[in-house]
Amino acid sequence: LKDSIMKFYGFIYILEAQSKSFYEGDDGRSLEELLSDLNNLIGLEKVKAKVNDLIAYQTVQKLREKQGLHSHKGTLHLAFTGNPGTGKTTVARIVGRIYKQLGFLSKGHFIEVSRTDLIAGYQGQTALKVKKVIDEARGGVLFIDEAYYLAGQEGASNSFGSEAIGTLLKRMEDDRGKFVVIAAGYQNEMQDFLRMNPGLDSRFEYKIHIEDYSAEELFHILLLQMKKAQFVFNNSDNAKDIARNAVEILCKNKQKDFSNARAIRNLFDTIKFRMDSRIANLPPESLTKETLTTICATDIPYDENKKTTEKEVFAELNDLIGMEKVKKTIKK
Repeated sequence: LKDSIMKFYGFIYILEAQSKSFYEGDDGRSLEELLSDLNNLIGLEKVKAKVNDLIAYQTVQKLREKQGLHSHKGTLHLAFTGNPGTGKTTVARIVGRIYKQLGFLSKGHFIEVSRTDLIAGYQGQTALKVKKVIDEARGGVLFIDEAYYLAGQEGASNSFGSEAIGTLLKRMEDDRGKFVVIAAGYQNEMQDFLRMNPGLDSRFEYKIHIEDYSAEELFHILLLQMKKAQFVFNNSDNAKDIARNAVEILCKNKQKDFSNARAIRNLFDTIKFRMDSRIANLPPESLTKETLTTICATDIPYDENKKTTEKEVFAELNDLIGMEKVKKTIKK
């Protein structure tokens, strides 16, 4: 009987772990360190300026309140819009921790959820799921990625989505100041989402649009990824210039939903796979540390006479022999 109970509760634990939203606690950084981390992010200059202005404004309002002066009790909730890979989640995490250091939040932890974490399959259960997630987020940040999917797919019944949004709005009002909601997604979809309910737009008083990275910023991101992974360019075959050109063309031919830093990560993965294929054919005596860490021009998927798109980078990845699990993980 004991073994049966253990197996049953072990199974329940696995189910809960699989459906658990992403949780990240406070990491102990000081306010100065958090502000430095925000300002040291590549690009995002307009975002940094708006976030710094918002922090200054909220700080002054809190000081006025302590002095018994009139203060504007605005909400701390935010709406981030922009394409994938533009740093929305990264900025949201930092903002949540800054709020904690400034005393706006008691914990500053970060919980990331999507539609599946909030919507249930039966009427009445959605409200319970939303309430549970909000209870977990109290004192911190509830980050809802692609928040407009709460409304459901176009043409489908959105009664569960309306229930989730209604429950969320009520708790945002009832627990004002006890937790912060940051909703994020594509710009047009987020604008439609905020207009679908009269209370949504007013709850998200601060809306910040994050522009796509420039080609130079994306190349800087590639260099940082290489440095972290202990790779360097071959100085004798112009590999660095070729990589820069590849990034510029990738950026120039981007589609509407260009994935920015994610596209660069995919490009870097393709470079590494091509490099591995080249190194695998070298004689054992040539496999030095330098060989294993040096990216050559031939490793970079670039043809100056051909347009290079994000889809073509993936196609080149698919053409590599084997590594099916790795390819599937990268696509995911």
